[in-house]
Amino acid sequence: MSLSRARVRRSSRRSAGGRAVLLTAVTLASTLALSACSDADGGGKPSGSAGGNYVTGPNGISTVAKADRVDAPKLDGETVDGKTADTTALKGKVVVLNVWGSWCPPCRAEAPYFAKVSKEMADAGKDVAFLGMNTRDSSKQNATAFEENFGITYPSLFDPDGKLMLRFPKGTLNPQSIPSTIVLDKEGKIAARTLVAVNEEQLRSMIDPLLAEK
Repeated sequence: MSLSRARVRRSSRRSAGGRAVLLTAVTLASTLALSACSDADGGGKPSGSAGGNYVTGPNGISTVAKADRVDAPKLDGETVDGKTADTTALKGKVVVLNVWGSWCPPCRAEAPYFAKVSKEMADAGKDVAFLGMNTRDSSKQNATAFEENFGITYPSLFDPDGKLMLRFPKGTLNPQSIPSTIVLDKEGKIAARTLVAVNEEQLRSMIDPLLAEK
């Protein structure tokens, strides 16, 4: 074999190896991106806790007994529609916090249930406040289109960098994926959390027990 042919073959093998490494890297990145959008915590199993005293059901919903709950952080700032919102002004109501992004398929899947339940509870005069936390949307335009498309009428804090999610104390039932839903009791304490998209029945199961509390 001539020296020039040997060099060509070695160069081809190096190029093929480089393409294989690149393909593996791209595949891994794509897989991680999909995981982050659905459930970044392994099927709803919490990595943090509210003092360790919580129970996670088979549907992935974690709940905390009233005596063991901790205060939720203050969540405030500009909303998608250019107004402002502050969770501290909602004490006395059960507060449903939904972390979502317009780019997230599971968020789109659960959005109709949030629109339906929030409207029905408002019409019935229930002491419930819904508040979204829009994250990783680079502009409000996409977020606004999402809300209009799914009939979301409650406000959403605009949090493109996810900074509001970091306000939750480490070791609490904090949002760890997109979507996440956290429900606060009437005293502003963290009572329930899920790290996966929910349907109407699951959403109501997180709210109704807290409405019944005295």
